[in-house]
Amino acid sequence: MTKTTAMPRANPDDRSRSDLASAKRVLGIESAALAALAGALGPTFTQVLDVIAGVTGRVVVTGMGKSGHVARKIAATLSSTGTPALFVHPAEASHGDLGMIAKGDAVFALSNSGETPELSDLITYSKRYGIPLIAVTGGGDSALAKAADVVLTLPHSEEACPLGLAPTTSTTVMLALGDAIAVALLERKGFSPDQFHLLHPGGKLGRRLLKVADIMHKGNALPLIASGAAMSDALIEMTAKSFGCVGVVDGKGRLKGVITDGDLRRHMSPKLTSQAVDQVMTKGAKSIPPDILASEAVGIMNANKITNVFVVEGGRPVGILHIHDCLRTGVA
Repeated sequence: MTKTTAMPRANPDDRSRSDLASAKRVLGIESAALAALAGALGPTFTQVLDVIAGVTGRVVVTGMGKSGHVARKIAATLSSTGTPALFVHPAEASHGDLGMIAKGDAVFALSNSGETPELSDLITYSKRYGIPLIAVTGGGDSALAKAADVVLTLPHSEEACPLGLAPTTSTTVMLALGDAIAVALLERKGFSPDQFHLLHPGGKLGRRLLKVADIMHKGNALPLIASGAAMSDALIEMTAKSFGCVGVVDGKGRLKGVITDGDLRRHMSPKLTSQAVDQVMTKGAKSIPPDILASEAVGIMNANKITNVFVVEGGRPVGILHIHDCLRTGVA
């Protein structure tokens, strides 16, 4: 019988130390590259923003391989922050997708070497039709850099891959540069939370940007009673609308005060139902405008220890918001 020799098992502690050392080395290399990129930025960065800001169409972002994956993300980030953009695969561009690029657009091409052959037809097309070409490349003397109208040259940095082959540091730097361009454009345009919400209506982000006007109750759902009315009528209105409160309005429809369950307890007596609402209501009750964020309204209700609040515009109640409305829509 052949005797087999068991291989020694690696010490888990040694393996853990080796794994952490590898991870920290990668992060250190990439952090240094990002610092070098920040230090290298200059007037050319502003030129890139000027070109993109002057685009009347879309920013066509392109790249091959890993640069292509980064290009997709940059296109998505630009689009979501107010700069219309799309990704065009350079190989597909040579087979008909060049038709997606039109005058008024700008081409934003990523290539670490600047010698990506698949970009050649796209470059030629851009030059032929006078479409601005922005290049992001580590090859300052490359074919892409020479053809481009504006070049952002990436500072030389070693790849984090120990073989020096897998795109790691270079793609991290490209991705960060894309974020820097998108955010700088956002700030230059004064892109507002309202505009952001229009482009991000779904998910947690969309919920965070909901306004009071988006979720408040309005119209016939409002519990309102006229000034001078009897408390018996106010109780009927409170019961019918189920908010635990009723707003008191004057002859011009302006909110004079609010009657809550707490006010009822404080004025509880045999004469309560025959009293006028003005004798029971709380004057100067908290109200909010319709155009603030629902998350801000939650903060106001929490600070004032109330569960609902009237939404007022021009002195007149246009809605009512309950804390449960915020919770149901995921605003907290």
